[in-house]
Formats: sequence, structure tokens, C-alpha cells
Amino acid sequence: MRRLAVKAEEWPLNEPFVISRMVQEQGDVVVVEIEQDGVIGRGETERADQYMAGRVAVTDEIEAVRDQIEAGITRDELQSLLPSGPARCAVDCALWDLEAKLTGTPMYQLAGLDGPLVSVTTVFTISLDSPEKMGADAAANAYRPVLKLKLGRDGDPERVAAVREASPHARISVDANTGWSEAQLVDYLPKLAALGVELVEQPFAPGEDAMLDTFEPAIPLAADESCLDRASLPSLAGKYDFVNIKLDKTGGLTEALALAHEAKSMGFGIMVGCNIGTSLAMAPGMVIAQLASFVDLDGPLLLARDRVPGLIYNDSQIEPPDPALWG
Repeated sequence: MRRLAVKAEEWPLNEPFVISRMVQEQGDVVVVEIEQDGVIGRGETERADQYMAGRVAVTDEIEAVRDQIEAGITRDELQSLLPSGPARCAVDCALWDLEAKLTGTPMYQLAGLDGPLVSVTTVFTISLDSPEKMGADAAANAYRPVLKLKLGRDGDPERVAAVREASPHARISVDANTGWSEAQLVDYLPKLAALGVELVEQPFAPGEDAMLDTFEPAIPLAADESCLDRASLPSLAGKYDFVNIKLDKTGGLTEALALAHEAKSMGFGIMVGCNIGTSLAMAPGMVIAQLASFVDLDGPLLLARDRVPGLIYNDSQIEPPDPALWG
């Protein structure tokens, strides 16, 4: 018999996190712990996120299936019990952790990877602000090899130019978070390409990207909000070059792995992303990072403090998780 514990936590940020459509003042997460035979598996998800319109709270979704979880539901059975999204993510990741600990099986073997997890380089995200502030933030992080800029408002090329001047050697990707118009996309992409931008995420709101069927972008485009799980892929083909896989969206590592493999088979490049969260939320993302060309698992770098034990970040290099954290 298992025992389930669900708790909400708040984690302070170094400074407010700003994107085109909202400002986050702190990290709000839900942690699931599943105990069996004296062993505890844990999973974390973001509590207040954009993937839950019209749905009940994350904790309520989990509590509604408490009996099935405590009765021993499998990860495969969980996929049809809860929909894609944060609630399933926390439970699914806890079940992966529990299985690894109960069986003593390395996570890479459970996930069907070819070898042990290796360290990866993450982007460091700079919040949307004035060109001057974003340039100053870039200068403070000029030692980082990859920067990701939050955009989505008028004047975005000027923001990127300020960052490029402050950090001339960094690789740069940008995320419009659905904030651009079609005219802005057409206007901005050549300017951003000239500044060395390598990837543009989610220029438009989901379902409002019909123009991309015939558009030839100067920079590869990635679907983030438009890509929740495998069911999203048919509508993205021919429009986007990459999909950004976030476990909070997919509903955990089980669907994230299936999405990564199916997306690759369809010719998409893979990016792994994150929401605001601690190392416990990032650790399962390290599995997907082994398959990804772009890695965005910098959530703990944006926090004033992280969970202990946490992931080891050597500047922007992330070491594989210690089993004491997850897996």
C-alpha cells in the first residue's frame, strides 16, 4: 500500500520574472511524495501556470485520484486517469523516482536511453524589460555561453541589439511568448538574424499561426505554448522547426519521452524547457535534455534559493541529478 502526500510551496525569486503576458513574483509549486515500502518518490510541478484554463487547482486534481495512486496505479495507467498538465506531471515524476529507487535501476535504463545521463549546458533567461536593463543583465551574465531573451512587445530588435552589444560572444535565442503580430514577425526576423539569434519561440498564440504554413522564416521557429503533447504535433508540422517540451505541459516524463521520440520521427528538433521551479522540477527534464539540441532548465538559477540537495550548476553547465534529489 502506498501513501500520498501533496503540498504547495512558495520559492522566492531573485527578482520578478517578466514575460509578454505576465509577471511572476515568486515560484509557486506543488510537490508530490509517494511512499511505498519505506521508499519515497518525489515530483514537482508549477502550481500557477498557463496550461490549466478552465481546470481545477493542481492539488485538487491530484486529491481527486488519491485512492487510485495509493492503490498502486502504474505510470501507464496514470496517463488515462489524468489529462496532460501539471497535476499529472507531479505524480508521474514521483512514480519514476519511486520506481528507480525501489528497483535500484538507473534512470537512463528506465527511460530507455543508450547510456548514463551526461551534463548539459542550459540557457540563462533574461526577463523582458527595457533595452538598457536587458543589456545590463546580459553584461552581468556575459560569461554564460547561451542566453534566452524574453520578448513580445514593440521594440524587440532594440532589446536584442542591447544584449548582443553587452554579450558579443553568447549564443542567443528569444521567446516572444505569443506576443507578436504577423507584421512584427515579418519585420523582426531579418533584424534578429543579423544579430545572430538562433531560435525564436512561439511568436503567436496557439491556433493563430496559419500564416506559418507558407512563411519561410530567417530563423528556425519553435512551438512552446502550441505544443502540449503528442496530440499537438500534426497541427505544427510545416510551421515550426522545433518543439519545446516542458514536463508541466506534457503531464510528466512518460509523455515527454513519447513526445520527444515522435517529434524526432516527424523531423522536429527538440528543445527541453521549464517553468519556474526548484531542482526537483528540473531533474526529470535532464532525461529529455539528453535528446535535445536546446536546453532551458535554468529555473533554480532564477530563484533566491534552491532545494537541498539540488542540481549542481557549474555556471550554465548542469550535472546529472544525484539520486538523493531524484532518480
